[in-house]
Amino acid sequence: MTAIDTSTPLPDLQSYLHRREWLDSEERITAIEKPGEGNMNVVLRIVTDRRSFVLKQSRPYVGKYPDVEAPVERIVVEKNFYQAVGDIAVNAHIPNILGFDSEENLLLLEDLGHCEDMVSLYQKRRIPAKELDRLVFILGLIHKKDIDDGFPDNLEMRRLNHQHIFVLPFQERNDFNLDDVHPGLQDLSIPFKTDTALKSIVNRIGKKYLSPGKTLLHGDYYPGSWMTEGDNLYIIDPEFAFPGFAEFDLGIMAAHLIMVTGKKEPLNQIHEKYQGDADKKLMDQVAGIEIIRRLIGLAQLPLDRSLEEKRRLLKKARTLILG
Repeated sequence: MTAIDTSTPLPDLQSYLHRREWLDSEERITAIEKPGEGNMNVVLRIVTDRRSFVLKQSRPYVGKYPDVEAPVERIVVEKNFYQAVGDIAVNAHIPNILGFDSEENLLLLEDLGHCEDMVSLYQKRRIPAKELDRLVFILGLIHKKDIDDGFPDNLEMRRLNHQHIFVLPFQERNDFNLDDVHPGLQDLSIPFKTDTALKSIVNRIGKKYLSPGKTLLHGDYYPGSWMTEGDNLYIIDPEFAFPGFAEFDLGIMAAHLIMVTGKKEPLNQIHEKYQGDADKKLMDQVAGIEIIRRLIGLAQLPLDRSLEEKRRLLKKARTLILG
């Protein structure tokens, strides 16, 4: 076994799983499926004559952008995160670990079923209050987890993320042709790339992001990491997890719900419902930075908004950052 994907010969994969004793001796694979579009890793649903489960493998690059290098150790971070939060309180909202192969950078996970991620929120332009409450509650449980000094600092993934959140979107000259994304967006982005006061705050918070912290963070708490099936709500893809500051997760969450609704109210709602201590100003600043990077950075969202709507979102983001 090396790299796996949907083209991996079924007998080879079956033989590997038998050697690992991840399949029963008489169990046979009947299908290999792609459960969804992952950004970072290869994710496969393995269907056997008895059950189904998920295989997830990291590569030394970003799955969606193969020319962008990324540390393969992120799969270890994901495993550690699930282990750290996997108790009765959080376990109902995360997949169980069924196996791990460190040499192949491969994680075997419980199949949560045919869930859907919550990126449809961007089209719905609203989030039900019940789902917002549950998402904040789950995040509060995660943040309360005690982690020892052995939890990975995930610094290489943070450095990668730091570039795409705090640096590249604010550079006057980068490789992003924003007019390819949305005609007129390039000119719209210029004031945010030349605002020295804005960039000074962004740089300061970027340094905080790279500094050690005490709170276990998911690291990418947005609709693409939230999964639903009926009344069930799951949190997945914690490969950006690290010990940091709670306001990062909270600000990221708020940013995406501001982009969903076009309003700043989610910030106050999240801050009020969060069961923990959080600096509202720092939350605001993280939210503003995330909005800007999602609108004028590489990691674009399925956000069907007019240029004027994006202008208003960027204006809100600047206000949040500058206070």
